[in-house]
Amino acid sequence: MEILIYTGNQGKIQEFKEILAIPSFKFQYASELNIDTGVEETGSTFVENAIIKARDGARQANMPCIADDSGIMVDCLGGQPGVFSARYAGIGAKNSINIEKLLKDLSDFPPNQRTARFVCCIVYLRSYIDPCPIICLATMEGLITEKPSGQNGFGYDPVFYLPEYQKTAAEIPPSLKHSISHRGKALNKLKNKLTKTLTD
Repeated sequence: MEILIYTGNQGKIQEFKEILAIPSFKFQYASELNIDTGVEETGSTFVENAIIKARDGARQANMPCIADDSGIMVDCLGGQPGVFSARYAGIGAKNSINIEKLLKDLSDFPPNQRTARFVCCIVYLRSYIDPCPIICLATMEGLITEKPSGQNGFGYDPVFYLPEYQKTAAEIPPSLKHSISHRGKALNKLKNKLTKTLTD
């Protein structure tokens, strides 16, 4: 079975390739099929936006589609940036600019008040009109640092501190990140559900 992976984010694509490997499924990527991944994300939740993306991908490619919506929620900012994580500093803002804005917004908060979590929602639609999507949600808890550190990962990883490892998400190896991250856990949930469909 062929399934479209609806994302143009190279960091996400790499994680999908490394985690979501199922021999019976052939995963196609949006760039390979000239699929436009620029649908407007009008949802107010990660679930709504992931479904919007998956429906758009399934419609364009006329095949099953997997899409995700993810971001970072900071408690003392009322859950911001949330669904606006990728465009926190404006549409098209680079990761470094989004991080700069986040650190500025947190400048008055001490370390113990900078609790945060990464959230990932992965959605699988069998077709554009599928009324019953498979939805997999997962989180990763941590703190926001006062300055970036680390070269691995992408997005807000350099400022997302994991107390149990005493490192940021950008300082841990990919193999560890895949087992503890929001996206890694959500993808593994989806992998298990897709694999189960082969045996039902």
